Amino acid sequence: MDFALSEEQSAIFDMAHAFGQEHIAPHARAWEAEGTIPKDLWPKVGELGLAGIYVSEESGGTGLTRLDATLVFEALSMACPSVAAFLSIHNMCARMIDSYGSDEMKARVLPKALSMDTVLSYCLTEPGSGSDAAALKTRAERNNEGYTLNGTKAFISGGGYSDAYIAMVRTGEDGPKGISTVLVEDGTPGLSFGGLEDKMGWRSQPTRQVQFDDCKIGAENLLGEEGQGFRYAMAGLDGGRLNIAACSLGAAQAGLDATLAYMAERKAFGKSIDQFQALQFRLADMEIELQAARVFLRQAAWKLDTGTPDAPKFCAMAKKFVTETGSNVVDQCLQLHGGYGYLADYGIEKLVRDLRVHQILEGTNEIMRLIVARQMLAA
Repeated sequence: MDFALSEEQSAIFDMAHAFGQEHIAPHARAWEAEGTIPKDLWPKVGELGLAGIYVSEESGGTGLTRLDATLVFEALSMACPSVAAFLSIHNMCARMIDSYGSDEMKARVLPKALSMDTVLSYCLTEPGSGSDAAALKTRAERNNEGYTLNGTKAFISGGGYSDAYIAMVRTGEDGPKGISTVLVEDGTPGLSFGGLEDKMGWRSQPTRQVQFDDCKIGAENLLGEEGQGFRYAMAGLDGGRLNIAACSLGAAQAGLDATLAYMAERKAFGKSIDQFQALQFRLADMEIELQAARVFLRQAAWKLDTGTPDAPKFCAMAKKFVTETGSNVVDQCLQLHGGYGYLADYGIEKLVRDLRVHQILEGTNEIMRLIVARQMLAA
């Protein structure tokens, strides 16, 4: 059993980390205050091949593994988990187009998505259907030209900001078998957006409701087959859960690194506070938790890459464990900074706010427990 990263994987991590530290980290607080990520960042991301991480090479993507992807998002989240998580969403959408879109759709949409001249958002959640995603109400009525959409999506990262939206809609009966997936491009008549959500964290990501009012799209904007949309959406979520876990891991590691540096400089009772045994024990606990989380995450990614039958269970377990570990670690980092940790200047309180939502999105951690328990009982 080899736990070492390959030379190529180490290079992937180093490249993403260097990019984040140069192009994201110096601006993270300003972007949070402005409530947006400048769009001129994304073509730079596209140039590195990070907009189609697991889009096939045949389609112009990077064709990396899910394990490789976790390395990218762990590294980028050391600069800003909000920006890294937004890129994860775009990658999830690009992968869905590559996997299920027609040749025409791939030729039309993917090149600009891979260069990030087109930014993609994922629209599953609705005001009345969160954890029970299969209860979604947004309808797409078939007509001679294509579909007419009516309904509302909620909590959409990139709402009113992105250039196209991958939306799960109801084309048939109640339940998962009546759901299809469509592409809705910005500027389509009948597409509108709610007000900007005022959030605890992820504040650099514009988040709005996405609204469809007699929104008409062509038949060519259907992804794959009618009635398969829920399966497509869930297939994307396994990798998304790993990426969000990786964002928690990287941000928590950055918080721990910053805390080590702070404690070496901060003096109390005549010595630096990293010399107090009680605080050393807390540092050790955080290191142990993060290393355990890292191994667990990479094991789950390996299972998804190799297609093991228990991969969804392990993705759910890793998402639950790593996101909670990340939140616990950054909370401890804030405590070890004392009053300074509560100030924005040190960047720790931002990590606490940003990571909290990771236990909710891509399936709440309660749903992760449900997935695990059901698979245990089925076995």
